[in-house]
Amino acid sequence: MTRAPLIELNDGHKIPQLGLGTWPLNDAQVADAVVEAVSHGYRHIDTAVKYGNEKGVGNGIRTSGVDRGELFITTKLDGEYQGSGRAVAGLEGSLERLGLDYVDLLLIHWPLPRRDEFVSTWRTFEELQASGKARSIGVSNFKPAHLDRLFRETDVVPAVNQIQLSPSVPRSAARAFNERNGIVTESYSPLGASSDLLNAPVLATVGEKYGKTPGQVVLRWHVQQGLVAIPKTANPQRMKENLDVFDFELDQDDLTTLQTLDGGPDAGVDSDVQGH
Repeated sequence: MTRAPLIELNDGHKIPQLGLGTWPLNDAQVADAVVEAVSHGYRHIDTAVKYGNEKGVGNGIRTSGVDRGELFITTKLDGEYQGSGRAVAGLEGSLERLGLDYVDLLLIHWPLPRRDEFVSTWRTFEELQASGKARSIGVSNFKPAHLDRLFRETDVVPAVNQIQLSPSVPRSAARAFNERNGIVTESYSPLGASSDLLNAPVLATVGEKYGKTPGQVVLRWHVQQGLVAIPKTANPQRMKENLDVFDFELDQDDLTTLQTLDGGPDAGVDSDVQGH
């Protein structure tokens, strides 16, 4: 059984560097996926209110038979819970569906800057962390400008910023900003979901060098740069492959080659105008 290394967050808690993404699995699918993933060594599960599968994640956790303290569970609150105090009810609902007393990481799912409520929402997150119902708090899809505003107007620096990130959407400036400010960058869609990334010939070439699949090369790219990655899969074989990325290292030539996959500044979502 392989276990992902742990990365220390700025609040002292630790997050497994590789986890299981669960969108768009439904309750039944995700319950089975969680049980399977945990049996292979996964200890980090990522969900969200918007995914509609928190109940299934909770069922999977209980069925897995693994002690709660061994698991790192993340959920996210979407725009319905933005604004002063609304996140309290949002987290209570998530905990009820998950069947848990606390989550390890609670994220604001999108900044929604045109609504101008993410700062007041973050203040509520600070209260939820103080209550112990969210051990760590963070954000998702936040740009440096959004984070700068949190730094100016609130007290707690986010532990994590979960953003769309892969070799084709590398977001180098955002990653560097997060690192300078002690924020761990977490990659969603790390394998380039809904894109042709894994069919890129250079990934097959690099993979042959190490006896690894294109997907394993991409996940190693994340791991080697200190990123947390949460690939989604319900396939048991793929789960094993995704976790089997800690026994090789890409060299500098490989990393330079992977830079050719950069889709440019317009690749990926723009969280100033997108979100829910």
